[in-house]
Amino acid sequence: MIILGIETSCDETCISIYDNKKGIIINEIYSQSHIHCKYGGVVPNIASENHTFKIISLIKKVIKKTKIKINKINLIGFTAGPGLSSSLLIGSTTANVLSLIYNIPCVPINHIEGHVMSIMLSKKKPSFPFLTLITSGANTILLIVKNFNKYKILGSSLDDSAGETFDKIGNILKLKYPSGNKIEKLAKYGKNNLNFPKPIIKNKNNFNFSFSGLKTHIINIINKKKINKQFKYDIAYSLQETITDILITKSINAANKYNINNISIVGGVSSNKKLRKKFINLVKKKKNIYYPDKKLCTDNAAMIAYTCYIKYITKNIKYSNLNIKVKPSWNINELF
Repeated sequence: MIILGIETSCDETCISIYDNKKGIIINEIYSQSHIHCKYGGVVPNIASENHTFKIISLIKKVIKKTKIKINKINLIGFTAGPGLSSSLLIGSTTANVLSLIYNIPCVPINHIEGHVMSIMLSKKKPSFPFLTLITSGANTILLIVKNFNKYKILGSSLDDSAGETFDKIGNILKLKYPSGNKIEKLAKYGKNNLNFPKPIIKNKNNFNFSFSGLKTHIINIINKKKINKQFKYDIAYSLQETITDILITKSINAANKYNINNISIVGGVSSNKKLRKKFINLVKKKKNIYYPDKKLCTDNAAMIAYTCYIKYITKNIKYSNLNIKVKPSWNINELF
């Protein structure tokens, strides 16, 4: 089977083709970060306009590069939510129009489930059951993947996500959006001389996350001091250490409680080198740690195409039937 994946949940236009025998054939991503960085975050109407300008040319580019004619595609998977409604509508409309013109079945896919399944596209993949930490720009979620389409939500962010916290503090430090990788670079020169709070970390049975208090605490510190290079380095170092400690502690506590040996970390923040290194060092062969390839950590259409394929083979599929409606707040709990 050949599946076309379309991902437009936020500010990246992503098109991919997945072959169930050959794997990922192509995975193209057009990022708008160079546009939104001047605003300090994603501007929804600008994001949707750029999706409109880019999506058809990107599909044509993919078709030309792979030499796979569109009438040879068996399924189209598109992100229907969660995300920005105006951005989601561009991908949904494009997928449904292609479905109508070429008579190809079209499937709405949950963006979060796509991230969960992204680990299965890597060379090293976990066996079921496994624990997944989803940590991206808009989401921080901890869940157990019992099998395909079978999940148990353990906890999620009660306010800001880890990715949002990196971006908001980065904005205050006058770093260009997105700030995660820039904070990681600055942290290399920082010192561990700041003691940031770690909300709801002491309760080993509470798997929710809260980063708004941490964000406020850091903002208050920044407002009281004059920002110089070393101060930026120290803030970046302590912020990275604090967030990675929270993510790791929660994940290991959950894995221990539910007696799970396999842990996958997915989403944009999972590409953070410090997070990866600390995870591996802390578990010390007691747990197996899995990360997607770095190109699959951020938003991409390969994970959408693959999830679409899984939905098909497990017969847990709902076709769009030219339904261009999207679900900006589509909770992964609604999948089961």
